[in-house]
Amino acid sequence: MRLAIVEDDPILLKNLELLLNGEPGISVIGTFTSAEETLAEIEKIEPEMILVDLGLPGMSGTTLIKKLKEMMPNVEIMAHTVFDDRDKVFSSLKAGATGYVLKGCTPRELIEYLHILYKGGAPMSPKIARMVINEFNESSRKGQLLLSGREKEVLALVSQGLTYTEVADALNISPHTVHSHIKKIYEKLQAKDRNDAILKARRKGII
Repeated sequence: MRLAIVEDDPILLKNLELLLNGEPGISVIGTFTSAEETLAEIEKIEPEMILVDLGLPGMSGTTLIKKLKEMMPNVEIMAHTVFDDRDKVFSSLKAGATGYVLKGCTPRELIEYLHILYKGGAPMSPKIARMVINEFNESSRKGQLLLSGREKEVLALVSQGLTYTEVADALNISPHTVHSHIKKIYEKLQAKDRNDAILKARRKGII
């Protein structure tokens, strides 16, 4: 793998370069100490993967990740940082990082994480992986509570292709009541139409 490293600590940067260049299958083709330097030079070396420190001077590592993905959509980026707070983690992942590893992991763990990323995985330190899972579970729980039980029943039947009249017959309520439920469902899901409501409900695990 052709790897570039962005790290503002010169000693750590040199240690990372020596460690990773000594690993079969990894070739460190560029090292940078700032986001600005990286953006100016990165396209010239065409890396397959980039290891990015988030605590950079000047432009942040998260902003750098976003700009790198815009410039080189196919490059794989792994955040390598001391930051383990929620905002930093999710900002980096949303910016385009496909791995998030905390500094302090062993050299062997870092190498394994890089190989996982290179093979198409999404490596994360255990603490970060648990944070992501907890966030997903919380989001799913909130989605489940978003609609009332009756609204879920109505939307489930609508998703099966039933008309409002057929839904009304199935639930023993009036078509007008079905229409009222549908209106509330659209509002709660911020959906523009039936298909949009069904899609959003499925994404949230509601139906």
